[in-house]
Amino acid sequence: MELILKQDVENLGFKDDVVTVKNGYGRNFLIPQKQAILATVSAKKVLAENVKQRAFKDKKVIDDANVIADAIKALEIKIPAKATEGASAGDKLFGSITKTDLVEAFEKAGHEIDKKFINITGGNIKRLGQYNAVIRLHREVTFEIPFEVIAQS
Repeated sequence: MELILKQDVENLGFKDDVVTVKNGYGRNFLIPQKQAILATVSAKKVLAENVKQRAFKDKKVIDDANVIADAIKALEIKIPAKATEGASAGDKLFGSITKTDLVEAFEKAGHEIDKKFINITGGNIKRLGQYNAVIRLHREVTFEIPFEVIAQS
């Protein structure tokens, strides 16, 4: 079944992409959730016209996203967390560091980023150390940023 996505769908595609999915997934989930419409001939023509008109506007959005990406890359992010003490315990955290903690660190630095656009490499963090996160500001602007989890004093 061919569908046109009306919004970004994780692990499937971005808004205005034409994707092929299984009939049940499209009919029972994507279409009722208003995340996609059927890719009929007329819908594809309308999509092509909209994409052509939006190309100029996207250039400015991409340029703005690149400026924000450069500002974020310049940050040195250190997230303090409570950790166990002692040689036998190692450097385990009480709890874990998640996307929400990264969002808070970016807000302290003056940057608003929605947590759905952040992906921590390896999932939630349960130890002190250096880690990386991938941030997607636009379908064409993704970058990796290193951050460090340090012991709270």
